[in-house]
Amino acid sequence: MKILFLNGPNLNLLGQRQPEIYGTTTLADIEDAVREQAEGRADIEFRQSNDEGALVTSVQDAVGQADVVVINAAGYTHTSVALRDAISATEVPVVEIHLSNIHAREEFRHNSLIAPVCQGQICGFGPTSYILGLEAALSIK
Repeated sequence: MKILFLNGPNLNLLGQRQPEIYGTTTLADIEDAVREQAEGRADIEFRQSNDEGALVTSVQDAVGQADVVVINAAGYTHTSVALRDAISATEVPVVEIHLSNIHAREEFRHNSLIAPVCQGQICGFGPTSYILGLEAALSIK
């Protein structure tokens, strides 16, 4: 099984950006933890982009390349119709994840445009959200 983890804007700054919200764990640390947890069960690929178009292309390219996509679309969660359309245009199951509880934050973060076209949503568990996303992805196929 192959699982593609997509990470949206500013997640490259994890560990230094707003540690009171996102913690001090870096994206590289999260990648290492996911790969360790997945060992022998799935092949893992990670991509991060600050560019909406690159994320859309990655979702489209997942067809035939990945069994499941796990996405932390970050700020694009609340704004990207293009990302939503890409997810719904493919038959690759997608799991939405977030480090913080988006429903306990600013009002504009409560609405996820991508949630209705994803298998499910995991949020609020910090870096463990990625491990939970992995487990959810493994349970899909």
